[in-house]
This record gives sequence, structure tokens and C-alpha cells, in this order.
Amino acid sequence: MNFSFYTVESAYCDYLRKVDPCVPYTMDKKSIRPFVGIVFSVNHFQYYAPLTSPKPKHLHMKNQIDFLKIQGGKWGAINFNNMIPVQPACLKKVELRIFEDDSKADTDYKNLLSNQLSWCNSNKETILKQAKKLYHTIVNGAAWENLQNRCCNFSLDEKLCIEYPLTPSGSLSGHFPE
Repeated sequence: MNFSFYTVESAYCDYLRKVDPCVPYTMDKKSIRPFVGIVFSVNHFQYYAPLTSPKPKHLHMKNQIDFLKIQGGKWGAINFNNMIPVQPACLKKVELRIFEDDSKADTDYKNLLSNQLSWCNSNKETILKQAKKLYHTIVNGAAWENLQNRCCNFSLDEKLCIEYPLTPSGSLSGHFPE
């Protein structure tokens, strides 16, 4: 199955952040550039890994266990250190279709997202392998101190994910990407 882009409910990230300060802010009110990421399965959980928009520094940075450049950094990167377990009910699929009334900025951003998504789908095996490697390095206590400090606490976040109270309309049923 191919990747799609999703946003995560800001309330869910706020809930995790109360205990895990490494959980990123979703910037829910930032409508032109929403906080987007890919979703995949690790340790029987759906994990959301956020992307970052391209920055000049990405061109000079090296890929690391917790950071993977997209198209050599030209199209941004995946921040595996900020990946979090998530219930499907807390996700919303991102619309990439370009509409006639979209502004130039919106069109440019959707084009960037389309390029990022195409790259992610072409490099799916690399992404999944890297995510799982980071996950096991962190949960097995094999990470060096700086890496441990910049990564979310995956084990703790999984417990919180299970305990997260869904709204009456939320549910865990339904198809979700593996």
C-alpha cells in the first residue's frame, strides 16, 4: 500500500506532550502549511512521522537514523525523532488536489507535497527500515544520549495512545494503511 499524507488532531498531540515534551506542536491554525506526515506500522501501532518543509540547511545536512532527506533535502525531510503512535480516529487525510481558486502559494505547496509524497512512495522500504531501526534503538536503550533526548518516548507514547479518550464520534474501526 502506498503512503498518503495526514494531519494529526492537535488535541491528541497536546495530550501526549503533557508527559512527553518531545512530541511536536501541530500548528493547527497554520492553514497554508499544515503539519503533515506519513503513517506506517511499527510494533503493532500506527506511527505518524512528520515531514519538514525544505530549508537551505537540509541541502548540507547528512541523513541520520532519525532524519531522512527527501530528494537530497531539496523537498524537505522526514523527522523520525518526532514520530508518534496514533489512533486512526485522530488522523485526517490531506487533500492534494489543486482547485481553481487556490492561491499561488497553496498551489506551490500542494505541488511540493505531491513531490514529497511521490518520493516517499518510491522510497517506502528505506523509510520503513529506518523508522523501525530508530524505534528499536530507542526502546531497547541502545541510543546515545543526544539521540535519546531528541526523540519521542515511543514506549510511553504507546501507553498513552492506548489510553487516549476518543470523542463520541471517534472510533478505532475501519481500514487503515499498514
